[in-house]
Amino acid sequence: MAGNCCAGSVRVAPRLDPAPCNALQQGAAGLLVPRTALAGIAPGGAVGTERSVDVDVAAPAPDACPETWTVGARLTPVSGQTSGAVSLDAAAANTWVPVTGAQLVLPEAGLYEVVADVQGSIGWAAGVGNAIIDARVFDVTAGAMVPLASRRVILFTDQGATATTGIQANASIGALYQVAGPATIRVDGSWRTDVGTTSAKVLWANNFRYRKVSD
Repeated sequence: MAGNCCAGSVRVAPRLDPAPCNALQQGAAGLLVPRTALAGIAPGGAVGTERSVDVDVAAPAPDACPETWTVGARLTPVSGQTSGAVSLDAAAANTWVPVTGAQLVLPEAGLYEVVADVQGSIGWAAGVGNAIIDARVFDVTAGAMVPLASRRVILFTDQGATATTGIQANASIGALYQVAGPATIRVDGSWRTDVGTTSAKVLWANNFRYRKVSD
């Protein structure tokens, strides 16, 4: 006796591990697989106030398979520069005078390289005399000198000048300076004469600048 036998197929739904770390989900229409889309920061943009590196992200083409994301990074440290000058003739000896125009704002917390290229000039009458001009970088916000940021620009001694004369000299101030938040810094000048009469005492900040080097 012959007979027919019909065999059917049974669909078994895939089992998902219920562990919390499993990101797959079983939806009404099938299995859901999460997808992550990355977003970059436009050049010059930021997601916070402390930022010295920009991250660029190039998305894949629509419907690309596989999806290839290109991620890159570039240094974008904040920086700034200015210049200025001041006459020291009206200032008392051994007092610090701000250099007009030579003031900058460090915009955010971080470690900065601070540099001031300065030039001083001084004149004096004939005869025995000496003269000194100093410069420094001062943190106005903290009310204190930037550590290691002071220089002697001129140290002059003349024991027998026969005519009124003068001198110019240059110096460079450089230091690494850590701040906890925005800070205003400036260049100051000071003079001193122990013997003789001086005039035309001027201090220039030819280039006063900063550059952030790290957060």
